[in-house]
Amino acid sequence: MERIPEMMFPVLAIAVLGLTTICIVAIVYWSKAREKELQLQREMRIREMEHQQKMRELEVEREKAKAAQVHERIA
Repeated sequence: MERIPEMMFPVLAIAVLGLTTICIVAIVYWSKAREKELQLQREMRIREMEHQQKMRELEVEREKAKAAQVHERIA
């Protein structure tokens, strides 16, 4: 097995340090993007739940209006 020349050690060390830095920065940006994505999903879920609640309220009002119409016809 051939040995790595001693002059290559500083070059390899700089390359490894650079790759490590790039990996750390990429992980930080990925985690921030993921957190933002999760926050948007939470907001969308809240909006969806609010919309469902409004739809239920409208359905109840519609049923009340129907019942009132039936009551008026009978009376």
